[in-house]
Amino acid sequence: MSGVDVITFGCRLNTYESEVMRAEAEKAGLNNAILVNTCAVTGEAVRQARQAIRRARRENPHARIIVTGCAAQTEKQTFADMAEVDAVLGNEEKLKSVSYRALPDFGVSAEEKLRVNDIMSVRATAPQMVRHIDGHVRAFIQVQNGCDHRCTFCIIPYGRGNSRSVPMGAVVDQARKLTESGYREIVLTGVDATSYGADLPGQPSLGYLAKTLLKQVPEILRLRLSSIDSIEADKHLWDLIADEPRFMPHLHLSLQHGDDLILKRMKRRHSRADALAFTEQARRLRPDIAFGADMIAGFPTETEEMFGNAATLAEEAGISFLHVFPYSPRPGTPAARMPQLDRALVKDRAARLRARGEVLHRAHLDRMVGTEQSVIIENNGMAHTENFSLVAAPGLVPRDFKRVIITGHDGRHLDMQVMPALAA
Repeated sequence: MSGVDVITFGCRLNTYESEVMRAEAEKAGLNNAILVNTCAVTGEAVRQARQAIRRARRENPHARIIVTGCAAQTEKQTFADMAEVDAVLGNEEKLKSVSYRALPDFGVSAEEKLRVNDIMSVRATAPQMVRHIDGHVRAFIQVQNGCDHRCTFCIIPYGRGNSRSVPMGAVVDQARKLTESGYREIVLTGVDATSYGADLPGQPSLGYLAKTLLKQVPEILRLRLSSIDSIEADKHLWDLIADEPRFMPHLHLSLQHGDDLILKRMKRRHSRADALAFTEQARRLRPDIAFGADMIAGFPTETEEMFGNAATLAEEAGISFLHVFPYSPRPGTPAARMPQLDRALVKDRAARLRARGEVLHRAHLDRMVGTEQSVIIENNGMAHTENFSLVAAPGLVPRDFKRVIITGHDGRHLDMQVMPALAA
């Protein structure tokens, strides 16, 4: 191979940062290299990264393999000890071209491979400018990094550091560059996006940032948020939900569970009632809004009744896109020291919760049939409606806007018919 290839795991923020990594590595003159941007959310994510590294070495025996991302930050020695790995960079180091100019040669010791500093010492997030997100018709903008909360199951603050925000002016500049490159849909992303602004002068909120962005960059036709913590929703966010048609009617919520005692043991800051109040208020203001949510099945001490509360919350809150994680103990977290459930039971509950999610998703698709929708055509012959429902769109030109009628679905995605263009 030649050039720089990037293998990305995990969240939208990683997808964005992978483009920054590629640009910085190429600026440094790196060639014949594979960058692996890892995720540490679950043990399975780490296993998949290790598997991908071994496969990359088999398929590219002479390439230089550099591992970075959250798993590299939290388990640096694990990757340094892999014979297939030539260097390990931390989450801060991966975004700087100097890191790629200072890489060790082949055959160095595990200790010399490591370029991972203390992420907790990082106090600011420098704006990272990209004009293109490889393979995507919607563009991501990093507005925040890190997390100040310490949920008992989560290792991510130790991979990303404390919360820090990108200044509003830099976010606006990045949005302008992306719209100039032809992107019509922007997604604001971060590790804990709704904590945005607490460390900036005047403490602007995420909702205020979104309002400002839509005002100053009118070329944005669709604006989305990545995963949010609903308990941190501010007045400006509610205004957007109620009154701004360019703010898309889809929110992905970091719920994690639906039982109050488990939520306390997770050290979450919302209750079951808080979650229901948020979804009810959002739906009242924007009846076409759809919700996604993260949920963990099989958390330590979870009884069958507690598990049932999680499943019924998904129904009561009207979650159309349920993302289920079987609980995975992460070394160094408080939850890993709690009484654990049998792994078979954890997997069973995750499967049952996913099945519940599939029923909810099918009901959502049923409600979409017969409606008129606007879609942006994507590179893979698919599209998304404003509420993020997936639509089959074979043979259409990527990035085109189409007005369509939803004609049916197969349980996974919607079918559609393009409406005739209106006469001028």
